[in-house]
Amino acid sequence: MTISASMVKELREKTGAGMMDCKAALAETNGDMEAAIDWLRAKGIAKADKKSSRTAAEGLVGVASGDNSAVVVEVNSETDFVARNDAFQALVRNVAQAALGTDGSTDATGAATLADTGKSVVDSIKDAVATIGENMNLRRSAKLTVSNGVVATYIHNQVAEGLGKLGVLVAIESTGDKAALTAFGRQVAMHVAATNPLALTDGEVDPATAEREKAIFSEQARESGKPEAIIEKMVEGRMRKFYEEVVLLKQNFVINPDFTVEKALEAGAKDFGAPAKIVGFVRFALGEGIEREQSDFAAEVAAAAGKK
Repeated sequence: MTISASMVKELREKTGAGMMDCKAALAETNGDMEAAIDWLRAKGIAKADKKSSRTAAEGLVGVASGDNSAVVVEVNSETDFVARNDAFQALVRNVAQAALGTDGSTDATGAATLADTGKSVVDSIKDAVATIGENMNLRRSAKLTVSNGVVATYIHNQVAEGLGKLGVLVAIESTGDKAALTAFGRQVAMHVAATNPLALTDGEVDPATAEREKAIFSEQARESGKPEAIIEKMVEGRMRKFYEEVVLLKQNFVINPDFTVEKALEAGAKDFGAPAKIVGFVRFALGEGIEREQSDFAAEVAAAAGKK
């Protein structure tokens, strides 16, 4: 197939690789963008699949806590100006509180009633659109609950109490001291905010993601020309390193890098007064995965001036 300049440009933006390398990758993979990214990574030309076309939507992430549970919600707006609006902040805070009384799913949260309006979250947001004059929506919500223990929360880039650009929940099951558990859970939540782990354990990593990494490592190892038995051990070692980088319990704890998160949890049992287990986490970064149309400002000005 014909490899267009726009395809080369898109791949270059996603990987940071040179134009000729991008063109070669697309030619080798018959124009398949994802396969071309993997080809570049296998050759050591691109380190990661960087979705540079993804830009953050505006709005706020909010958290709220109840008895042995907590929720995180994301409500989007068109501009950051609205996110700084007191009325919008109050709306997001109230949506988070309403979500506490549900199972935490986005549909259940949308149908929940806001105490201050007497209407559902969805209808209250529609009313806010008319009042504030900007499109907005409830994008997602999630809830974690423990039978014994705590669900710690953390907001990064906090703009107001419980509101910011990134929210994290960490659920810890334990019969230990709740104050100590909450303090440790907040540290783990800060760690999650910083490292963005893919899963809690090896077994929870998406199989397709793991297989994709294994295929890349295998191709890289085979280029060394070593025997198949050596290649297998090389791949095993690289996959072990991969899990250490993306699995929460295996990551080096940012608060104390001498420990993994799992070992730090075990060491904390003395302070907690009982064994503890991290059973889940949720991380919402504002606008992640939302793609916006990229506009050419110079072209828009030229068009407005009647030029081509």
